[in-house]
Amino acid sequence: MADIQTYLDSLRKDITFDVELREQALHFRSTWGLFSPREIDEGTRLLLSHIKIAEDADSLDIGCGYGPIGITLARLAPRGNHLLVDKDFVAVDYANRNIKDNKLDNAEAVLSNAFDQVGDRQFDIIVSNIPAKVGKEMLLLILYDALAHLKPGGQLYVVTINGLRKFMKRHFEEVFGNYKKLKQGSNYTVARAIREPGDTY
Repeated sequence: MADIQTYLDSLRKDITFDVELREQALHFRSTWGLFSPREIDEGTRLLLSHIKIAEDADSLDIGCGYGPIGITLARLAPRGNHLLVDKDFVAVDYANRNIKDNKLDNAEAVLSNAFDQVGDRQFDIIVSNIPAKVGKEMLLLILYDALAHLKPGGQLYVVTINGLRKFMKRHFEEVFGNYKKLKQGSNYTVARAIREPGDTY
């Protein structure tokens, strides 16, 4: 019984690891129950490798988890402001801890079901590692709300499992009028859409 208690106690401790993302040395803590708690997942790495961001760009990370995408963007764009959102309060708590641990003063994480707590903020870049089981209804909400929250010329970057690639292409073209596949790997596809000046819904 003592052995199982010791094991359970170890599971309750924060998981911590150091990683380099986009040539940025970062430290993360996470916990069981969050997505990919012990390491940066393949989709996140693929997405980050294809994002172009200016030093003064403002970004929004939808479904941030414990924060690897939004925190990396905050490092790459030190003169921008960066918002990370997730509907899981545990994820938001860990994202804020990781923002503090990585000594960032240009980022914050808030509890929000996609865009519902974002207000009227506008962004140069919106990013999301979209969960496979989010549902097509939520995907459509994310796309239309992303259009509304991007500055003219702003860009939406997403990574999805390959099974959603055709859905994303069709609806990127429907919502934004454009679609670019940046990379299709063995499991994931990274795609981008741009809000053209004058685009609204």
